Amino acid sequence: MKPLYPLKLKPVFKEIIWGGQRLKQEYGKDCDFEKLAESWELTVRPDGMNVIENGPCAGSTLADYLDAPANGPAFPLLIKLIDACDKLSIQVHPDDAYAQAHEGEYGKTEMWYIVDALPGAKLVYGLKNYDKETFRAAVANGTLEDYMNEVEVKKGDVFFIPSGCVHAIGAGILIAEIQQSSNVTYRVYDYNRPGKDGKPRELHVEKALDVIVDYKPEDIEAIRFACGRSSTSLADCRYFAVDRYVVDGAPLTLSARDNFLHLLCLAGEGMVGDVAVKKGDSIFLPVGLDAVAVTGCGLELIASRAK
Repeated sequence: MKPLYPLKLKPVFKEIIWGGQRLKQEYGKDCDFEKLAESWELTVRPDGMNVIENGPCAGSTLADYLDAPANGPAFPLLIKLIDACDKLSIQVHPDDAYAQAHEGEYGKTEMWYIVDALPGAKLVYGLKNYDKETFRAAVANGTLEDYMNEVEVKKGDVFFIPSGCVHAIGAGILIAEIQQSSNVTYRVYDYNRPGKDGKPRELHVEKALDVIVDYKPEDIEAIRFACGRSSTSLADCRYFAVDRYVVDGAPLTLSARDNFLHLLCLAGEGMVGDVAVKKGDSIFLPVGLDAVAVTGCGLELIASRAK
């Protein structure tokens, strides 16, 4: 039986053309990438695997600790910190049925917690006046941005993105992303910019048109809180539950008795059990670990579990 204790996880870094420097400068991510776009804080995937940094299992992969397959989609969540120095492509993700039929992977429902945003920063969040043929024509003639619903954002905002919802992160936004463990993305527009090889990145227009859903705000909120809501809840849907806690003086008790719990530290410092944590740290509480004491000074935690 593996020892039960709070596991400090080493992140996995991803360099993408729209990334920046903030994760290195502000969150202590030790990385040589010029454009550090993503820090994968919880991942059990063949394209990214956390390693345990502390305790008797230090040096082991999270997959080995969990006895989970590293080459399959068995682990349910992928959690990232994202630095969008430039805007991301306009994209959409399929649901489970479509993704499994066409990609051999799960679909992707996700949520964004806005960690920070420059004044005036915006997201693409859904569509305006959607019609499939009009959308296809807009892609062809370069007017797609006219049909995007743009939303100005600020620190602390939450955006829930069910599969089928067209979206894009704008420039100047730092995000904590909680999602199904899937990397299936259908790009519909990438601002005609070159990728790392100098060529335009691949678009997936027809697949995107297969899966786009013209969501209304009330539809998204119903999905976001389909399983309940509390004073700390950011989302509680069929795939994950996410809460935000601020620990500043009075201690907090957390439990992973029946399900794992992942803690992403966005600010402050403190202790999770006997493990010291600070801004940028990632802690995994394995199943069976109950009544974990959390103390801190201005300690902001995003706590996520799979459903």
